[in-house]
Order: sequence, then structure tokens, then C-alpha cells
Amino acid sequence: MSKVAILAFALLICPLLNSVRADDLAPGATLRAVFLAGNPAQAVRDPTRGEYRGAAVDLAAELAKRHGLPLKMIPSANPNAVIEAVAKGDADIGFVAFAPERVGSVAFSQVYMLVQQSFIVPDISRIKSVKDIDAADLRIAAGAGDSITLYLKRKLKQAKLVETDNTPADAKRRFEAGEIDAFGANRQRLTTMLKDMPRYRILPDSLFGVPQTIIVPKDKPEVLASVNRFIDDARSSGLLQSAIEKSGIVGLSAAPGGSWTPSVAD
Repeated sequence: MSKVAILAFALLICPLLNSVRADDLAPGATLRAVFLAGNPAQAVRDPTRGEYRGAAVDLAAELAKRHGLPLKMIPSANPNAVIEAVAKGDADIGFVAFAPERVGSVAFSQVYMLVQQSFIVPDISRIKSVKDIDAADLRIAAGAGDSITLYLKRKLKQAKLVETDNTPADAKRRFEAGEIDAFGANRQRLTTMLKDMPRYRILPDSLFGVPQTIIVPKDKPEVLASVNRFIDDARSSGLLQSAIEKSGIVGLSAAPGGSWTPSVAD
């Protein structure tokens, strides 16, 4: 066989070797994708049609399409519930941010998207930048279990961390009661909250970009490898960027190639 023929054969068979069977990805013949319903960076619900749309929905739909599978999107209340659904087999894949505290029961893909986090403060606050957040007399709030909360638990040295119940109402109540000096979340959440908070502002810079990943069962390395190849292709083909732009969500960016999950020490 000539070198040209060998190369042609290799190019033909490589995609087959790199692919995962549909029944390995979704044993129930439907791709069940669980996501965080309260995170607009992943998806938002159309108030008229009741359907979810967003980057996570577009990626899950394309993954299902490539394997000839119908798709079922499963909204979940919090990150732990997303992880638990995949770990217990109630979902085949999940969309959740990587955090060292979440490592153990599932396998995390490479990072596909970054979600910028910042803070709301009162207009009269002396806090002008995220650099001003960690001061001994400040009370910094964020939703219980959120990525930014886990990050602040590791990073804050002087300020007091206050965990809210993850609702805008609780954050607003705490501000009005004088219980907190700043509230942190992703920039879209904060932008939405400000519509009903006229005497508050969002800090101009971001604390960090939360690394968004796709999780799969821990005992399926072949599925994880296939999902990672899918993310590579979605990035290089422009599908990922298109999904982000179409979502219309503030503060999202496609993670560059080679953006693997951070080390547990980060």
C-alpha cells in the first residue's frame, strides 16, 4: 500500500476510533443533560414558550445531534444537584463550573467557557474595584454553594464572607438591612439585579472567570475523551462562539484551546 493510500486510510478511520458509541454516551437512548437553571450563563427560560435557551442548550443539542440522539434538558437547583444527578446516573452529562471542592464523584471536561464574576455595591460605597473587596471591616456576600463563594472562601483573608440563599431577594434584603457591603455573582446576574436597584452599581472589573465544564460519570473515560474532542471541535468550528453570542448573556467568553480544568491547588 502506498504512503498516500495509508494516509488516506488513517484519516478515514481516525474519526471512527475517536468517537464514542451513542449507547455509551446515553444508555437510555436519550441524552439527558442537567444544568443549573438559575445560572443565565448556562441557559435562560423563555417566558412565553417555557423553553430553555443558551450556550449549554446549544452545545447539548449539537452533541445529541452528532450521535443521533434525542435530547432532554434537566433543570437543576444548584451545582451540587447537577453533580449528584450525573454521579447517580439520573443524567448522562452535566453543565457545571469546576471548583476544587467539587472533585471526586464525577469527571470534569476541559474548560469550554469563562463566566466573569464581579460585585454590586451601593453607589456611596468606598469600594471602587475588586481589589478593594478584602478589607477587615467589610462583609462580602455571595450565594451559598456558588463558584464565587467557593473562591472567596479560599481567597478572602480579612473580609467576612456572608452566604445568601441564592435569591436576589435575599441579597437585596441584606443590603437594605445594612448586613452586607457587597454582593458577588456573575455579571449577567448582577446586571439583571440592578434593574430593581437604582442606588447601586456594578464594579467595572472582574474578580475572576469561572471555568465552565461538562461533567460525565467518573467510570466513563471514553465518554470524557469524546466530550473533550467535541469541545475542541465546537471551539475551532465557531459553534461555541456562536452559541455564546446568540445567548446575549453579559460577561461570557470562549475559553482558549488547552484550557483544562485547574489543579485542585488553584
